[in-house]
Amino acid sequence: MYFVPEGTTMCGYYECEDCGMRFLDLQIGPCIICPYCGEEVDMELGPDDEMPEAPEAAKLIKVVKDEEVEMMDTLLSLAITGGDYEWI
Repeated sequence: MYFVPEGTTMCGYYECEDCGMRFLDLQIGPCIICPYCGEEVDMELGPDDEMPEAPEAAKLIKVVKDEEVEMMDTLLSLAITGGDYEWI
């Protein structure tokens, strides 16, 4: 599998509002940080710096369960490879 570990029974299907990428993630929540365009927040703060915010641009589209996890993972992987299913 490409997006989630083999044997995963439940995950979230997300779409990023900023870059448009769709992906599966083990985290399930209304919004998460996009692994493609989201930058990690630099937590080294000076005395006059404000606490940085992590942009959560990826919105949950659907909670995927059971057999549908492997199917969605395969379809997303095929989309990224351009349809080359020989490596699966």
